[in-house]
Amino acid sequence: MTKDPQSILAKSPMRPLQVAAVTLCVLLNALDGFDVLAISFASPGIASEWGIDRAALGLVLSMELIGMAIGSMLLGNIADRAGRRPTVLGCLIIMATGMGLATVATSVVNLSIIRFVTGLGIGGMLACTNALVAEFANDRHRNLAVAVMAAGYPMGAIIGGSIATGLLAQGHWRDVFTFGATVTALFLPIAWILLPESIGFLTQKRAPDALERINRTLRRLGHESAATLPPPPERRAKPSIGALFSPDLARGTVLLTISCFCHIMTFYFILKWIPKIVVDMGYAPAKAGDVLVWANAGGLAGAMLLSFLTYVVGVRVLVIIAMLASTVMVSLFGQGQETLAGLAMIAAAAGFCTNAGVVGLYALFARVFPTAVRAGGTGFVIGIGRGGAALGPIVAGLLFQAGVGLSHVAILMAMGSLIGAGALLLLKERPVASPT
Repeated sequence: MTKDPQSILAKSPMRPLQVAAVTLCVLLNALDGFDVLAISFASPGIASEWGIDRAALGLVLSMELIGMAIGSMLLGNIADRAGRRPTVLGCLIIMATGMGLATVATSVVNLSIIRFVTGLGIGGMLACTNALVAEFANDRHRNLAVAVMAAGYPMGAIIGGSIATGLLAQGHWRDVFTFGATVTALFLPIAWILLPESIGFLTQKRAPDALERINRTLRRLGHESAATLPPPPERRAKPSIGALFSPDLARGTVLLTISCFCHIMTFYFILKWIPKIVVDMGYAPAKAGDVLVWANAGGLAGAMLLSFLTYVVGVRVLVIIAMLASTVMVSLFGQGQETLAGLAMIAAAAGFCTNAGVVGLYALFARVFPTAVRAGGTGFVIGIGRGGAALGPIVAGLLFQAGVGLSHVAILMAMGSLIGAGALLLLKERPVASPT
């Protein structure tokens, strides 16, 4: 009993329960991926049933993204104060309830409100899972673990999207939300049983019984007990938004926020508008779902490739390259394809580049923000970034409504990735040897 808790986790090989906790976070992020895109899969049916135009549909598509923005900042900060585990469980309850209520929506207004509330839970979940993975992984595998966690998002969209496509072919758009509500509810008991509280959080909070709780978790994970807590840092960051703008963190917070906002705007233009664009080309909604699945398959491939490249190339460099490639591929997406197969392939390439950039951003969050403000910092950047996510579909919808052609809309929306890459060029990535 000679080491402090975080040193034990940072330097020791990862044990099976650590791997299980990280895997659960990957699956929770996959659940987020499906829950966010459920409205995209359902959008052609919603537009047809309620007779709404593109501008109104763009607003509906963005409502859970606005909720995600608020949820990321609000619940991410709560996770730094109350704990990662209870926040995750609360987010699951919100998400399951919201998906269930969407099945009985009767108008654009109440569906928009329901999606906004669902987005609160999704946003909080994103902030929590990123912090949990960074704090359960050891030094050697942290970048990979965080990147794989973020890759869960397109994984959920692919698997859930394939199921949603079948549901749309055989049934109604509401069936997509029924499926989402059921699966989300099933994760509640799984998370309750498998997910311990983060040792990094317990160490940072330093409650009177902290060492006892930490050692109980360490033994459960299969590690030796710790003799003592590490000494508190001289300048201990307090969980608050203001702490993100302290002299040590302000530059990183601002540049990551700009990069996330702009790149996510491009990312969600692709994800939210593919089904409607394909249907407007004369294809069936199920075929439109297939193209969206291909975009997410490309996103998963990009995420996994970037994950493994983090062992040999700096994360920031990888993200800049991915964002520059995203600018090119999203622009090409709008230049027209003669066949559905061609459209699916260019959508997959665009998804590959855009999602690789998103995954890399998550890895950067874990490196820039220390434990005390990790969930809150991640939540803040994601929250503001979701403003770009919400703005992307709305701006694209207004441009389409104004008569701007797809080719020009795609080029304009691709500029977000270019601006995001420029912001990261100015970021000074500080080396982090442990998750503190």
